[in-house]
Amino acid sequence: MNYRKLGQTDIEVSTICMGCWGLAGDFHWGPQEDAASIATVHAALDAGINFFDTAELYGQGRSDEVLGRALAGRRDRAVIASKVGPESLAPVDLAESCEGSLRRLRTDYIDLFQIHWPNWEVPIAETWAVLEDLQRQGKIRAIGVSNFGPIDLSELFTIGHPATNQIAYSLLFRAVEFGAQSICVAKNVGLLCYSPLLHGLLSGRYVTLDEMSPTRARTRHFSPDWPHIRHQEPGYEAETAAALDGIARICDEWGQPMAQIAIAWLLHQPAVTAVVAGMRTQLQAADIAQAATLELSAEILQELDEATSPLKQKLGPNLDMWQTASRAR
Repeated sequence: MNYRKLGQTDIEVSTICMGCWGLAGDFHWGPQEDAASIATVHAALDAGINFFDTAELYGQGRSDEVLGRALAGRRDRAVIASKVGPESLAPVDLAESCEGSLRRLRTDYIDLFQIHWPNWEVPIAETWAVLEDLQRQGKIRAIGVSNFGPIDLSELFTIGHPATNQIAYSLLFRAVEFGAQSICVAKNVGLLCYSPLLHGLLSGRYVTLDEMSPTRARTRHFSPDWPHIRHQEPGYEAETAAALDGIARICDEWGQPMAQIAIAWLLHQPAVTAVVAGMRTQLQAADIAQAATLELSAEILQELDEATSPLKQKLGPNLDMWQTASRAR
């Protein structure tokens, strides 16, 4: 396992972060036994993964609860990242939200506390002041954001400096490259990449897009014909399928599993600190951990860029994979 610092902090994290949403066993991911979740957390620790990402919105706190149980007696080995939802960013709600996360996680501090999504109805200065107060109290060690694009980042930098920005980023979704990434490079803000396998599309499991579960096929890659789509775009299924075919061909040529290539590609990108990969089994934890040390040549990096650039241009700079936006976040 490799390790990197979180932005400008002294917190050292594994370059693979275990995404814990799937532990909630909710609508999006299907049932999950707590025993399997706890075993997966332990397997991740054994594989050298010390970084775990959760949020109060995941299963209405259930992800927090399961992770807290799994880390009982092992808290000193883990770096916990959690997130506060946009509906809780007003000062009166934010401190209460943090306390709730601490209780569910069975800890007295959270290593990285992140704003899950911007809330343009609440002045960022008010939110940031409360976060800095929580940091002074020792309840959180570092402050991060998630889903912040160039406009939101520019506003934030007038009052504060986040350690990290957690963004949807994968070979099939490269919106961060239109501006947010370069800002993070310039300001030494670490990128945390969620949905690195795009809900399983890059896992190597699917031959066609039609095999995707309707509860996962919700992004702008898919047309409004799918039942859980919220955007008003036509979808880019032909372009996504072409990119996926190209990636599969490249992986076959180089003799490496698609999932590991996809994760390793992210770790070669500017400003990336860690890849947040969902894990629900011990085998997944062990397999994904191997991607941390996979070195990709300049040749394969160029081939992957060329195979996915047409889809990147179609999807554009909107960082929200699920919603049509009048501006890039």
